[in-house]
Amino acid sequence: MDDFSPSDLKTILHSKRANMYYLEYCRVMQKDGRVLYLTEAKHENQYYNIPIANTTVLLLGNGTSITQAAVRMLAQAGVLIGFAGGGGTPLYMGNDIEWMTPQSEYRPTEYVQGWLGFWFDDNKRLQAAKYLQTARIAYLQQVWSKDKELIAEGFVFSASTIQTALERFTQRTSAAQKSAELLLTEAQLTKVLYKFAANNTGLADFSRQHQTPKNNIDKANDFLNHGNYLAYGLAACTLWVLGIPHGFAVMHGKTRRGALVFDVADLIKDAIVLPWAFISAKENATEQEFRQQVLQKFTDHKALDYLFDTVKNLALMSFSEPSDVLIENATIENTQQSPEEGDAS
Repeated sequence: MDDFSPSDLKTILHSKRANMYYLEYCRVMQKDGRVLYLTEAKHENQYYNIPIANTTVLLLGNGTSITQAAVRMLAQAGVLIGFAGGGGTPLYMGNDIEWMTPQSEYRPTEYVQGWLGFWFDDNKRLQAAKYLQTARIAYLQQVWSKDKELIAEGFVFSASTIQTALERFTQRTSAAQKSAELLLTEAQLTKVLYKFAANNTGLADFSRQHQTPKNNIDKANDFLNHGNYLAYGLAACTLWVLGIPHGFAVMHGKTRRGALVFDVADLIKDAIVLPWAFISAKENATEQEFRQQVLQKFTDHKALDYLFDTVKNLALMSFSEPSDVLIENATIENTQQSPEEGDAS
């Protein structure tokens, strides 16, 4: 055991790691070769272990501090660190969605090279954006068609409202000539999904607010914001492991350094974060209960696997085919995917 080092922990692939942690009002430190967090109880201090071998992202909220030794061990294990406000939102420097990323020079190069191979061509970048939008709907169908809890709450993929909206979405996505049209089509679909979810959960007066004021009692908006940042964490992890910089977005603003994180996170937000934000608000759940529910659903529906598979397929895709063929191929088959290169020590 004397020869064991934190870098050995990276043999667990990121797509197979189960945990994203949010901590607040504690001190994160290294002790006896482990990463712990310390909380101050009334009569004594309490230490809790963080299983860094099985962790993808660590979000540090209000009242937290972290030691240099702990950061070093987390980096060696390939864990991304983000600093957030209370409850996980907002992510500070949230306009960029920046993370403290482990500095590894051994990440694969094929994915960033493949990504840049199409990124500077406007037409190919538009095709890539359409591919992501179609893969997003494929995941929505995959989750809503088999999750019994969602179906019991009325989130049924075959509902006429959803099918009508998706038919319109598919037609407009296929016909779009620029990314701004895709963003408009996306916004229209999201509005329908919000209304569908609000009606299902008895929150008919819902209005989307991306920045909710303090002491706000609108839990649905709070949970949407909170869950979205969890999705950003998984997206940032995916891009870091594959070595693709966050600035090479295909839909969101190309002048925003973290815009690709938004693009990738969108693949899973509608399918998981959106319905559970409304369901949790209806049940008057706490932030912790909502967070645990969403993270469990990420695991149940292999969200991180889906992000890796989709981004890898897109990075290595041949754009010699017509865009409609690429869109048809956007449903990812997870069973035959290779593990993400560069993840093992």
